[in-house]
Amino acid sequence: MSSNLHYQDLAEKIKLWAIEFGFSQVGISDVDLEAHEEKLQKWLDNQYHGDMDYMERHGMMRARPSELEPGAIRAISVRLDYLPTDAKFAATLRNKQKGYISRYALGRDYHKLMRKRLQQLGNRIKAYCAEFNFRPFVDSAPVLERPLAEKAGLGWVGKHSLLINENAGSWFFLGELLINLPLPIETKAPENKCGSCVSCIKICPTQAIVEPYVVDARRCISYLTIEHKGSIPIEFRPLLGNRIYGCDDCQLICPWNKFAKLSVEEDFQPRKALDSSDLLTLFAWSEEEFLTNTQGSPIRRIGFQSWQRNIAIALGNAPFSQVVVDALSAQHVNEDPIIKEHIVWALSEQESKASKAVIVNSRLNERLIRSVEKGLPRDA
Repeated sequence: MSSNLHYQDLAEKIKLWAIEFGFSQVGISDVDLEAHEEKLQKWLDNQYHGDMDYMERHGMMRARPSELEPGAIRAISVRLDYLPTDAKFAATLRNKQKGYISRYALGRDYHKLMRKRLQQLGNRIKAYCAEFNFRPFVDSAPVLERPLAEKAGLGWVGKHSLLINENAGSWFFLGELLINLPLPIETKAPENKCGSCVSCIKICPTQAIVEPYVVDARRCISYLTIEHKGSIPIEFRPLLGNRIYGCDDCQLICPWNKFAKLSVEEDFQPRKALDSSDLLTLFAWSEEEFLTNTQGSPIRRIGFQSWQRNIAIALGNAPFSQVVVDALSAQHVNEDPIIKEHIVWALSEQESKASKAVIVNSRLNERLIRSVEKGLPRDA
């Protein structure tokens, strides 16, 4: 294209190309996130990032994309819907013998898929405009992607801190290209339509949403089961229930998700029946089986130790069962101290439930005996 680049025309072409590459929506914004710096610093000062040291290490760069990518003056933000069809989410969450895995992790790892498409989009623009420079991001660098996506018109940041789209809910991934061209910005950030609704705050099992729009990662089940390594604080273990990888409660309750779009991506459909697998089956995986069964999945990155740790907690939270006790006892010989610690806790929980069951049965038997005795003749 000549030096008399028609940026408006290019912006329209980019939006069409993005859809052709399979993205659900695209928007363009500037990269000025100065308004978010104070909130980001307060969040870091409160240690809400937990063990995610990279959050603090990069500091304000997250709110300064031009420092991350010199010369960047615009961001092309995209969304990609991932809601799979016919997944048994509510049923799995209710069934304490099954392991609940966050919806986004049931299929192929989205990072590679989206990054590849963003690279293809960038290359298409580069072929059209030689002076175009870009850098793609999909959770791969210190950048505040949700505020950028909000500025690009893809939705508003909800009280659970996730992006909500009026016509598509929140079941989608985000990605962006930081670019050096002054493309026109026509879209304004949409109105925040959360209103007085606080459903996401109330439903959070661990009360991780400490105030509207602020999440304390140290309390968040997604953080605890995915990002956090080592021992999970005892106070949170019963609250995890059967959630073994992530948590969707704040999205499941959000009324805007009645407008969520089903994904057309085959790669995002559940693999290995992970949407309804028995905890005992998953717990029985060897490390080799774990690596094989999670190949190409985001689950693999937490490693076998955290996988076993999370499932041990879920088994401890399950109703008493001698089969569960036997499975935990068989793994009790595990030499990994973290896994062993959580198995010991789970066995203790199962033992406690067994004792309570005996007491309840004893009381029921006593009532039954008294009831029978009352109905007997006096000379019996």
